[in-house]
Amino acid sequence: MKTSFIKNLGVIISIASLCSCNINNSTDRTIDDNLDFACEQTSLLLNDAEKAQKIPRTITADGHMHWTREGFDWTEGFFPGTCWYLFEYSNNAKWKKAADHFQEKYESHRLLPFYHDLGFVFNCSYGHAYRLTGEEAYKQVLIDAGNTLITRFNPQVGCIRSWDVDKGWQSKRGWQYPVIIDNMMNLEMLFELSNITGERKYADVAISHANVTMKNHFREDISSYHVIDYDSITGEVRNKHTAQGFAHESEWARGQAWGLYGYTICYRYTKDPKYLQLAEKIADYIMQHPALPADHIPYWDYDAPKVPNEPRDASAAAITASALIELNTYSQKDYMTEATTIINSLSSDNYLAKKGKNHHFILKHSVGSIPHNNEIDVPLNYADYYYVEALMRLRKNDDLFSQHLAESK
Repeated sequence: MKTSFIKNLGVIISIASLCSCNINNSTDRTIDDNLDFACEQTSLLLNDAEKAQKIPRTITADGHMHWTREGFDWTEGFFPGTCWYLFEYSNNAKWKKAADHFQEKYESHRLLPFYHDLGFVFNCSYGHAYRLTGEEAYKQVLIDAGNTLITRFNPQVGCIRSWDVDKGWQSKRGWQYPVIIDNMMNLEMLFELSNITGERKYADVAISHANVTMKNHFREDISSYHVIDYDSITGEVRNKHTAQGFAHESEWARGQAWGLYGYTICYRYTKDPKYLQLAEKIADYIMQHPALPADHIPYWDYDAPKVPNEPRDASAAAITASALIELNTYSQKDYMTEATTIINSLSSDNYLAKKGKNHHFILKHSVGSIPHNNEIDVPLNYADYYYVEALMRLRKNDDLFSQHLAESK
């Protein structure tokens, strides 16, 4: 029997050694305490958002609220997505109302062909909306977003282009067809669209992107590059770079987390063993990294020059924890211990905000992009989203995830 672990009163308890009735009660209380706090804190953030009629993203260096950008912001789906999770948890209709209200602010963005982050934005909000309600209007928004996203696919490269290179800072890097490891997170929407529409075109793009990324993004030790730049005509690799890491050959922590999460998703939908094997290798690499701190909340880059005096990235930790909980349902290895260690740390006073503090975000101490001198040691809406997601996955572990485990073995 594979031993799995969940949090109970601040310690890690082996499921294999205790009766399930006691585990369920004590575990649910502990996880529910964290989710109850998420509801309370996010309620305060919702009040701020409703007053401003804007979507919260983070806070500025001088301590003011920073809202998502008008026009398009890759993080705009996370606050509504958190509201959907809190609706699922609490069954309080105010969260559904809030999610609907704020996701409608960017619904038209589903038709914008200039951004690869459509999967992030729409799957993390409208994806939950459709999953929880089955309403056809949500499904159509997802279909529109997916159809827009796949226009960025180049069959010569085999990947969805991440950034356009004709404007902004991306135009100054000499790139031709950049693909970033973050882009793996956009594939879930495509896989899901093939499931709900029966059309293979979405999954075909996702599989091609995953396979080419697997071939070119990972070093021999399984750490990943951030940016691979391709020749758009031949599909050949031109450059292996970073944009948000310390150096081209360094290990940007959130990038490693995106890869882990992305290939776990790929295995969920395809059951192709090569995706499971890669996800396991990435997980093992992260868990065994010599620069991983004792509390398992990584520095923003494992190779940052001033470790241990470098900022931590709670967002990378939350993404990793959520991915590990799902990976644990597919793998013969134990990844729940690591996931719960991370969640324990994130739920401690070191990272979890006090009620009413931290500008009403849940988690402290995340990093957006140090090379851009942007969002350093601040709360981030996607850190909160993946933390809440991880808690919801832990909460379902004894039933839904156990069922997935049985089906995958």
